[in-house]
Amino acid sequence: MSHRQSITAAEVVLPCTELEATLEFYIKELGFRIEAIFPADDPAVARLSGHGLTLRLERGLDSSPGLLRLSAAQLEEAQELIAPNGTRIRFEPADEMSPLPANQPGLALSQLKDEETWKRGRAGMRYRDLIPDRWGGRFIASHIRIPEGSPVSDYVHYHKVRFQIIYCYKGAVWMVYEDQGEPFLMQAGDCVLQPPEIRHRVLETVAGLEVIEIGCPALHPTFADHDMALPTGRLAPDRKFDGQQFVWHRASEAHWRPWRQSGLEARDIGIAKATNGLAGAQVIRSSQGSASIRGPYRGEFQMLFLLHGTVQFGGEWLEAGSALAIPPEMDYQITLAGELLEVCLPAL
Repeated sequence: MSHRQSITAAEVVLPCTELEATLEFYIKELGFRIEAIFPADDPAVARLSGHGLTLRLERGLDSSPGLLRLSAAQLEEAQELIAPNGTRIRFEPADEMSPLPANQPGLALSQLKDEETWKRGRAGMRYRDLIPDRWGGRFIASHIRIPEGSPVSDYVHYHKVRFQIIYCYKGAVWMVYEDQGEPFLMQAGDCVLQPPEIRHRVLETVAGLEVIEIGCPALHPTFADHDMALPTGRLAPDRKFDGQQFVWHRASEAHWRPWRQSGLEARDIGIAKATNGLAGAQVIRSSQGSASIRGPYRGEFQMLFLLHGTVQFGGEWLEAGSALAIPPEMDYQITLAGELLEVCLPAL
């Protein structure tokens, strides 16, 4: 192929050790603006534009001799040349979306213990990783919190994902989504399905905000859209984004119904219908005292997050804030005395 004729974009790659401080310098001191940053829970790569130049800041790269990264159309795999001065010229496919990693499930138990479990992420958010090994990179589950209530330094952006939901665990947050009307207040117990590439923005948080975010794949880019203003002035609740519809589930309007196992009831969040069965999500509670939940679940992914009360697993009683990612085909039994969030792929 002719690299010269197929190049569609170029960016200068610069190494850094402290991404946050470097970002602040380029934005505040030099007037660059952010275009994309990923991964959200522990940013390592940021793309900036300004002055006719695109920069890609990458945490942890060595400082020499430099790398020029070029996106090329009709290129299926990366190719690399080396300039006479040692600079690497790397040609990569234009699409940022990597192939979906093969599923590598394993039991993950996360308990809320201390401040050491939290790390700083995008837009000042604190992240707690609920699946440290990410099941080979296929899934990510994060417990996110913003302790102080205030306007959020966010911008209109979107994610290239297969699946992504946000469940409001505590507090409340003002959000706005593309073609979904005016900004709205998502409160504790509410949940949204963010279809692939829907533009959105976090506007303001109420003190003590905590959310649970589950996505696939684990590593997915976040892109800024500086050209779109939200709200758009349009209301299109039935619009589909890559085959999925936006969902805003309101806990205050939900109906509880008997669950698939006795002694339990659930409110369905509406994810199964909106994703055409790709995924499902429910809040489950014990209707009287405690009740047992038994596996296996024979799908691709099952995540349980304890919202209130206690749950017994493997002879140990777990407190609220605990999470379980349970691999397919694993026989298990838990005793629930409280309320938990279940997210499955595919939907039951």
